[in-house]
Amino acid sequence: MALALTQQNYNEVINSGKVILVDFWAEWCMPCKMIAPFVEELAKEMDSEKVTITKCDVQSEPSLAAQYSITSIPSILFFKDGEVMDQIVGVVPKKTLEEKINALL
Repeated sequence: MALALTQQNYNEVINSGKVILVDFWAEWCMPCKMIAPFVEELAKEMDSEKVTITKCDVQSEPSLAAQYSITSIPSILFFKDGEVMDQIVGVVPKKTLEEKINALL
């Protein structure tokens, strides 16, 4: 299951030394619901020693969304060494997410 990214665990997660996928979403967002199964599948399939898959609810964590200027959801950010390395806005195939992660490993 994807980890819920919050203000409380943000620094620990983002600076963990792993590749991090952050899915910015909201309960009312239909496209977010379309990509959610892909994110959950990746959370189960990826090597947890190297990759952490997270979800950040923009309604619960507006300061995190604002920090990265998230204005459209779903927005997926890919982090490595605490830095944003790539970003996707909108629904994409699971394979695209996998390719972005693998490119950072």
